[in-house]
This record gives sequence, C-alpha cells and structure tokens, in this order.
Amino acid sequence: MSFNIADSVSWVGKVDWELRKFHGEEYTTQRGTSYNAYLVRDEKTVLIDTVWEPYGEEFVANLEKNIDLQKIDYVVANHGEIDHSGALSALMCRIPDKPIYCTANGVKSLKGQYHQDWNFQPVKTGDRLNLGSRELIFIEAPMLHWPDSMFCYLTSDKILFSNDAFGQHLASELHYNDLVDQAELYQEAIKYYANILTPFSVLVDKKIKELLALNLPVEMICPSHGVIWRKDPLQIVEQYLKWANAWQENQTTILYDTMWNGTRRMAESLAEGIRTADPLTTIKLYNVARSDKTEVITEVFRSKAVLVGSPTINRGILSSVAAVLEEIRGLFFKNKKAMAFGAYGWSGESVKQISQKLGDAGFTVVNDGLRLTWYPDSQGIKECMEFGRAFAEQLK
Repeated sequence: MSFNIADSVSWVGKVDWELRKFHGEEYTTQRGTSYNAYLVRDEKTVLIDTVWEPYGEEFVANLEKNIDLQKIDYVVANHGEIDHSGALSALMCRIPDKPIYCTANGVKSLKGQYHQDWNFQPVKTGDRLNLGSRELIFIEAPMLHWPDSMFCYLTSDKILFSNDAFGQHLASELHYNDLVDQAELYQEAIKYYANILTPFSVLVDKKIKELLALNLPVEMICPSHGVIWRKDPLQIVEQYLKWANAWQENQTTILYDTMWNGTRRMAESLAEGIRTADPLTTIKLYNVARSDKTEVITEVFRSKAVLVGSPTINRGILSSVAAVLEEIRGLFFKNKKAMAFGAYGWSGESVKQISQKLGDAGFTVVNDGLRLTWYPDSQGIKECMEFGRAFAEQLK
C-alpha cells in the first residue's frame, strides 16, 4: 500500500493493526500503530526511513511495486531503532552501494544492530542533500528520543519528517490528523509523550525552539508513527512545548495495590477527603496490579499530585507498586507533589519506603505519609478523609 501526500512525496509504510505491546513489554498500544516511511521523487529519489523488522520483506516487495529499487538514489535513516530501520537489511542486500544518510550516532547505532558496513554518510544540523528542485535539510535531534535521532526538512513541499517526535501509536487508514477521532488522537499523543519523551523534556523544549528559530515554513509534519499532521501542523509542536514545561492539570492520581483491601479502603477514603476539599479536581484511582501501566503513567504525567499506597509485605512493598515507582523514577517528572500511605499488620515499613522512592524520583513529598493497622475501622476511615482534605489544601 502507498499513497501520495504531496505531488512528489509518497507514504510507503505499514499500518500495524495487531500491535499491542511496544519497547518489549513496556508500552501498551491498544490502538495499534504505524511505521511511516516516505519516498521523495525529484531528479534524485530518496527513501526516508523504513519499517519494523518483521515487515521488512513485505516492505521491500511493496516498495518495488512503486519504484525500481535501483532508482532509489539515497536512503535517510532518521533514527536507528528497529521499528524504523528494521527493513534496511532486506533493502540494502538489493541496493548495497546506495548511501545511507544519518547522524554520526546513527552510524554507531545501525552498525551495532545490523553489523553491516553499509555506505554511511554522516550528517549534522544544517547539512543539505540536493534532490534537484528540492533539498533535504538535516536537523540533529539527540535524545528525541535516542542519541542518534534527527529530523529532515523538505524544501518546496515544506514538509518536516520528524521521526519519533510528534508521533502517536495509532493505527488508521485515514492517515491525517484532521480525519481521525480527535479525542483518540490527543489521548495517544499525550500517552506517547508521557511515556517516551518526558525524561527529555528540557531537550525537547530546546530543540523545538531551535527549530522554530530556523523560520522554516511547515505545511506538514510527517512523524514515523501514527497520523500525518496536515491541518494546523504546528498545533502539535505548540502542545509539545506545553508538555515539556512541567505539565500538570487539575488532577490528583492515587496509585495502590492491596492484599486484603485495607490499602484499597484507605485509597478510596483519601480520595473522598480530597474531593470534599476540592470538588473541582479530577481524582483517579488505579490498582496498579490490575491496570494498564502505560495509561497509569499518562495519568501521573497529567497530575499535579500523586498518592501511592501499599501494604507492608516482607518488610517492603508489593511488587506492582515497586515496579510502577521504578518506571516513574526513570521519567523524571517535575513540579508534582506526593504522599505515601498503606495498611500493615505488625511492622509497617512500606510508607517510609514509598516516601523515599517518591523523593528520589523528584516529587515533593509533603508529609510523612499515613499508616493504619489492619483494616481501617470508622475512625481509620475518618483519619484518611482528614488526611486527604489536608493534602488537597496543600495543593492550592
């Protein structure tokens, strides 16, 4: 399958309706994804990115229906991750001498993964590739989201090929931002940013401002996952600038796991207390052992505050809570407040350990947390509600 997105530019990628996990088992993709590759034809022809490795042979076969492979003059690898470079092995055995344009780190990445000495042509920001009546301008984008990442900009057509930036894991046969369900598009875009790009927010902000300073007119943004931004394409750039600036909404998220429902009852009572103090705030509760962790992380990203609870087990915390705290730690969320809570029978170390982990993850831990023994009685529930109210007051 292919289709034209401009007079001389075609989409030649793959829509993957079946994908449900990404980055190993780390990221859930309930709406599938796409691997977007693009073919630009001028006096010279360039292929920009490929697809995930399992679809490599299919990609090359479909590409050959669009063009004699020998007529491809250049290949651009904006990023070496195998969901974008995975078809290179199948392709380059057919056109082994064609140059591959990528960053210097891209050379390291591609050599490290494929162990091939292809005709690499390292580029840096500002380098240009003449295609005839058009040029490709290369823009390095390190850590958006790998060290090797880059964008390229097509003059004349005013298209930015942004690779992983501005993408979403969203399978669609409609392909364009103005045609798909806007709620789905926004949800997948913020989920993508929260789970993948949050740790690099400072670099995202800097790179976008550098890009805007180039004053390149942009009529279309073509990422490597999801739909193409053709209607008001800079809307997603503006949204990234907001998300990169310690984003938070009027939301508090409560994460917990429970053994015999004591910690669950605490979570619900804390939520009730927060609601009485601030009826307009959004409150979301997740049993992290039973919830989609990619969605949970997205809700943490959206929140101004997070409460995390676990009973004490073996002088520690439940593994599901430990896992989500480790994921949170690696994402470097900014400007968020937090507290810990948990029920226990006889030793009660969990609250202190959760508080420590929240502090290590960069959260402002506002108090020592709340511990209750066994299952909360009416007095315990009242204490939780009071704690919730007090916590909500500290957020105002």
